[in-house]
Amino acid sequence: MIDDQENRTNDAQPDEITRRDFTTLLVGAGLAATLQTAAAADLGVVETDVEIKTPDGTCDAAFIHPKSGSYPGVLVWPDAFGLRPSMRGIGRRIAAEGYSVLVPNPFYRVSKAPFTDASNFNFQNADDMAKLRPLMASVTAPGNGEKDATAYVAFLDAQKEVNKAKKIGTQGYCMGGALVVRSAAAVPERIGAGASFHGGGLVTDKPDSPHLLAPKIKARMYFGIASSDDQRQPDAKDKLKEAFAAAKVPAEIEVYAAQHGWCVPDMPVRDGVPIYNKPEAERAWGKLVALYKAALG
Repeated sequence: MIDDQENRTNDAQPDEITRRDFTTLLVGAGLAATLQTAAAADLGVVETDVEIKTPDGTCDAAFIHPKSGSYPGVLVWPDAFGLRPSMRGIGRRIAAEGYSVLVPNPFYRVSKAPFTDASNFNFQNADDMAKLRPLMASVTAPGNGEKDATAYVAFLDAQKEVNKAKKIGTQGYCMGGALVVRSAAAVPERIGAGASFHGGGLVTDKPDSPHLLAPKIKARMYFGIASSDDQRQPDAKDKLKEAFAAAKVPAEIEVYAAQHGWCVPDMPVRDGVPIYNKPEAERAWGKLVALYKAALG
C-alpha cells in the first residue's frame, strides 16, 4: 500500500516535498530508470575488497563503483547471511545504475564474512539457527549499527568515486532493514534515501524500536514488506505509516505477495517453496532504482 497522507501543512519549508509529490516523483523516476537501464548495463563496474576502521575493529567489505567518474554513495546492509556473492551481486547491480556502493560484512566483530551461499541453510534446523544468532547479535546490539553506519558513511565520503555533493542512499534486506532505519537516523545529514526489503524488527514494543526513530530521519523512505511478515505482524505497516507521517518524513509502504527474503537470489527453499521470487524481486528493484533516482539524483 502506498502512503497517501495529506500534503504537509502550509508552514512547510520551500525545499520540503509532500508525500503526494514524492509518490509522483517515484513514478516518474521509475519510468526514467526503465529508459536508463540499457545505458546502465554498459557502465562497467570495478569491485575491490576493502577494510574499514570502526570504533570496534576492522570491517571487511566490498567497494563497487563505475570504472570512472564520481557518483552518489550507497550503503548495502546484508541479511543475516552477511557479505557473500549474492550480496556482492546486488552491489554490482546498483553500482551499474550509477552509484558507488559499499557492501560491508556486518559481522566483522566476531568473524570474517561467514557464508558463501545461503541456499543450503535450514531454518528448521536448531544447529543452523544457533550459528546465526551470535552473528546477528553482534551488529544488532544497541548502538553498534549506528557506530558502523557512521564509519561506513565516512569511508564512502573519503573515496574519490563518491560525489559528496549528493546524498547517500542505503538499502537493507531482512536484518538489514532495521539497520537502514538506524543508519538514516544516525547520519541524517548525509543519508537521503533508505529502502528496507522484508525488514525484520522494524516495529517492536521496546523504546528503541526503529520506527520510533522517524523524527530523526531526513531521508525519503521505502518499505517493502513480505506477505508472510504482514500476516505475523499486520499492525506493523500501520505503525510505520503513522510514525513517518507524524514526523513528516516521506515514506512509501507496500506489501508484496512473497515470502520473507524474496529479494535475495540464494535464499533456500522453505516448506518446499523457493523463497526467492524473481517477478516480485524485480518489482522491488524497480522501486529501489526509482527511489534513488528521485532522492539522490
